[in-house]
Amino acid sequence: MTRETVLFSAKDTRPRSGIAAFLRDLADKIESGGVTLRQGETTQEVVLPDHMVLEIKLEDEQKPRRGIRHSLEIEMKWYDDMKGPGGIELE
Repeated sequence: MTRETVLFSAKDTRPRSGIAAFLRDLADKIESGGVTLRQGETTQEVVLPDHMVLEIKLEDEQKPRRGIRHSLEIEMKWYDDMKGPGGIELE
């Protein structure tokens, strides 16, 4: 049996330029090895390992009232003892 504990969850609507700026800032923090997530009074500190799995998913989902919802999901996963290279590249 698996168990999942959500430590932090947030949603925010921003213009594309605001999302790009957030992702650049996040990239710098990932490179430095630590991120502090904050929304209101809620904060969660994350220490990131040197190696993680990067998962990217692009989806189209038909919604009954709103039409097609597009999503680009970027997820990083790791175990405490992860090692190894990957193969996804940006162009």
